[in-house]
Order: sequence, then structure tokens, then C-alpha cells
Amino acid sequence: MGVGAKFWDLLKPYGRTEGFDFLRDKRVAVDLSYWIVQHETAIKNHARKPHLRLTFFRTINLFAKFRAYPIFVVDGTPSPLKAQARIMRFFRSCIDSSSLPVPEEGISVERNRAFQKFVKECVELIELFGMPVLKAKGEAEALCAQLNSEGHVDACITADSDAFLFGAKCVIKCIKPNTREPFECYCISDIEAGLGLKRKHLIAISLLVGNDHDLNGVQGIGLDTALRFVQKFSEDEILNSLHEIGNGDIPQYQSGIESADDVVPCLDESSPKKISHCSFCGHPGSKRAHFKFSCEYCCNGDSVDCIKKPEGFKCNCSNCIKNKKDKEQKKHENWWIKVCNKITMASNFPNDEIIGMYLCDNHGNSIAADGPSISWESPKTEMVVDFLVFHQLWEPSYIRQRILPMLSTIYLREMATNPVKTLLYGQYEFHSIQRVKTRYGHQSYVVKWKKAACATGNVMYAVPVEDSESHQECMEVNESVDLLDESNSPQIYVDDGCWFLLTDEDMDLVHSAFSGEVDIFLREKELKELKKKKDSRLRSEGSSKRLESPNPKGVQLSITEFYRSTKVQLQANSGEDITKNSSSQSDQTSKGKRKMSSLNLSKSARRRLLFN
Repeated sequence: MGVGAKFWDLLKPYGRTEGFDFLRDKRVAVDLSYWIVQHETAIKNHARKPHLRLTFFRTINLFAKFRAYPIFVVDGTPSPLKAQARIMRFFRSCIDSSSLPVPEEGISVERNRAFQKFVKECVELIELFGMPVLKAKGEAEALCAQLNSEGHVDACITADSDAFLFGAKCVIKCIKPNTREPFECYCISDIEAGLGLKRKHLIAISLLVGNDHDLNGVQGIGLDTALRFVQKFSEDEILNSLHEIGNGDIPQYQSGIESADDVVPCLDESSPKKISHCSFCGHPGSKRAHFKFSCEYCCNGDSVDCIKKPEGFKCNCSNCIKNKKDKEQKKHENWWIKVCNKITMASNFPNDEIIGMYLCDNHGNSIAADGPSISWESPKTEMVVDFLVFHQLWEPSYIRQRILPMLSTIYLREMATNPVKTLLYGQYEFHSIQRVKTRYGHQSYVVKWKKAACATGNVMYAVPVEDSESHQECMEVNESVDLLDESNSPQIYVDDGCWFLLTDEDMDLVHSAFSGEVDIFLREKELKELKKKKDSRLRSEGSSKRLESPNPKGVQLSITEFYRSTKVQLQANSGEDITKNSSSQSDQTSKGKRKMSSLNLSKSARRRLLFN
């Protein structure tokens, strides 16, 4: 939870999203409780021990996919205030909160046994992976924030907003799946620039609106009021001012208020008198006076009469402006006194124990003066397999296949620093780079691993054998898979009796480990692209020539071209026949006319010849 009253919504405009490479080669502190409580979603899918499943896949992907160095932090013994707040949250529906059990002074209530069991199992799995695990004195996010503020880690992964109150500089709230920029992170520098709030300001807001150790805060003060109130103070004076207000000493408002009595209007001679305004034009003076003498505000050139005021008119004379400022001042002063009175009425405010806990800089049990001893070891693969076979009832071959991305990342890092001829997982050797894979704008190499001849008798995982060419051209990606909850399992196939693996690896890491093979792949890729461009150019030139040149004789026409050509020919022949017939008819008629005209017949005779 952290700070109450939807504190994350206040910080939302100042968050940023980062891409895949944001955590590359960086140390990140992980609040393990934040992961474990998210297993409720998996419970709905009837998964077996979902807290182990999420921890297994998320650890692999955080280390292999995002190339981060995770440091896991677990909760210690909660403070008595946190224990009381947890009980109140559980029984919040009760009408009478005074009947709730109250822990004795100095005694803390442990978490429930089921949650402790989840944490213990996850820690055991993480230690088998070779990842460092630290235990906090109290809250895990407090130790994560301390590691971040002291520079031991670059970011914290937690959803508790009070990590900023403990001194965190960069908090990754969540990792969104299936996006180009999966990390939603918040930096204290952006919050300071956007809201003008620093660490002590945030502590003051949490005291006013409530937090994990005091759910109620100050009654009647919400997030907007608290933000507006704390912005009136500097970081050095905010906590001291809260103590003064809590003791009943209300400080003056920034514009000069000294006490609550000053907000009452005084009717002495020094108070400004209200000036009457004309009901017709709205300017200072009476309507009768403006009929006798023209209004100085309405006089402009030839016009000497008052101008009727428009709808919604507001006078901007000096007296009206002063009255408006005085009203605003009174409004702010009354708000200030109201908020201060609410703080004064709160009992035991502010709580010095909560302030001291937030400002403490020692939240770890075994952190030396020069920092904690943090190291990453090689995973105990077979012990991880046995652990998950016992708890999750998974097949050993399935576990080995899913853990392979972590092993390949470790192998490539070792080859980059110490290029010794070794085998991946004792079975596979680097063969070649198959292609470049792009997913959500992030590019990676699809590396082809070949099973060594000395290990051909031991098959890791049996899958249906597919043709190698189909693997080169087709690779389906399940878009519904969570980048942290599931991992991309390596593809396994057989070609000419040899077993091969296909894994997605970071391009820079592969180049550091096998620079020669990468150069060969890039040259071959460039040659293929040049050949492809040349073939496409030749095909385009050939198609353009076929379009320009007519079809030669002997080439069979398509059905459309055949009917189009025959139709044109028929139309041309019919046109020629019509022109010939019309010309012959015209010649005959002209000859007949010449013959008839040549005969000297009377009009009556020509009529008889024509109509008989």
C-alpha cells in the first residue's frame, strides 16, 4: 500500500516508461513480498503453488531477458504500529474500532503462517538460483530504498509508494507485458521538478492522509488539501511546522495572517468603504449623478452619455480590484485556519515514531559500514530441478528447458570475460547465429547450439522433430504471455541426426563472447540482402519489358486478352463493311439522280413514275 488516498495517482503524470535495456547490467533491489502477494491471480487459474511459479519465471526473465542483477529483499519483524494498522485494515468493517486487539508496547505481531511459508519457499528457490537475498529489520521496501539511496542498487522494484519516504531515488512500480517499453518507473528528481516536493514533504503528506502505520491520518484532510498545504513550506521547516500546529501554535499565512481573530472583518475607519456603482453602466457613481454629469469611464470622444453595461460585466476600477484581492485573501486565510484547526484537533500528531522510522538510514540486519556483501553465484541446476519436481510436480526435462536462458546468459558472460572452450550446460556448443529476431522493437540474435558428440546419448527434452527450414522461416510468438511470468522456451529439433537448440540471446552479449561468428553472420546477411535487391530489380525490369512489348506470335493469350483482341477485330471489320456499303449506295443514288435529272420529263410524269 504505502501512502494512502491514491498517492500513486498524484505521481502518475511524472512517471516514465523505459525500454528493454533500462536494467541492462544494473543492480536492482526486488521487494519479494510484492511478488508473492500477486500470486492471487494465478490461484484463480488453479495453479499449484503460484508463488513459486511466479518467482521461478520472473527471476529467469529478469536475469536473462533484461540482463539485470537482482537482489531480493524480504520483510523482517514489523513494527508495533504496522501490526496494529494491519489488524485495523482486516477489521475495518467493524463499527467500534476500540474493541480491536492492541499489541503491547514493544511487541510486534508476526505475519500469518501461510505467508511466512510462501516467503520461506521462495527464498529457498532464489538461493538455489545463486541470487543474493537480504533480510530487512522491518519493511522490505525500506531496505530497498536504503540500498538505492546509498548507491548499492540502481532501482527498486516495489509497489509500495512509501519507498520514496524511505529515501528511494528510482522506483519501478510495475513491468507491463507485451509492450515496447515494459518498465513503469518513477524518479524522485522528476517528482521534485514537477510538484516541488522532496522527501520530507512526502513524509508530511503521508502523516496527513494516512500510511501503512497510521491508516486514518488527519480526519477531513484529503490528498489535494495535503498537497496544497505542504507546498507552503520548505523541506527544512515542514516537519517542525507540523509539530507547532499540532501543539496549537498556528503559524501565520504567507500573506501576513497572524491569528484566527484576523479573519473576522473589522468595522473600523481603516477598513475600506464600499463605493456605489451605477446600475446602468456599472462604473463607480450613481445613476442619477451620471444623468447630470457624464461618466468619466464612458466618455470617449463625441459620446457623453453612459453606455449600457453588457451581460456579465465586471468593473475593473481600483476599488473593485482591491476588494476582489481582499476576498481572495480572506478565502485563503479561512482555508488555512480551517486546515490548521483540523491538525490541532488530531491526537498525537505528528507521530515522532513514524517520522523517525521514515528518516532512519539503517534498515538491514547485516549491512556493514562499507555496504552489504552482495555476490551472484552459479545456479545449482540439479538441486533446482529436484526442488521444483517436489513442490510443483513438473517434469525434470521441462525444468531444464525453462532454466536454459539463464544458463546461456551466464555462459555468454563467462565467455566474454574468459574465452575458454567449454560447453553450455555440459552438452551444447555454440554453432552459429541463425537470424535476427525483433519483438516489440527489441532485437536479439537467434543462436543455434549444437549438441556435442560426447553428450549425444543424453537427450535433455524430447519434442517432435521438425524440419530445420521451417524453423528458419517461422517462429510463432504468443502475445498473451507475460514477459515476467513466462519465459521463451528454447526450440529443439534434429537435423541429420544432430540435436540443435535455438535460443534468443542479447546481441551485445553474443558479440562480446563470439565476435568472429557475429562478423561472419553480418557479412552473410549483407550478401543475402544485396542478392535479394538484385533479384528484385531484375524481376521489376523484366516485368516492365513485358508490359512495354506486344505479345509475339505463337504465345498463347489469356482468355481475357483473347476475347478483347477478337472483339476489337470484329468491330474493325464491321466498320469497314459499313463504310463500303454506304459508299456504294451513295454512288448508286448519285448515278440514279444524274440519270433522272438527265431525262427531260414533266412534273406530272415524274410524279406518276414515283408513286405508281
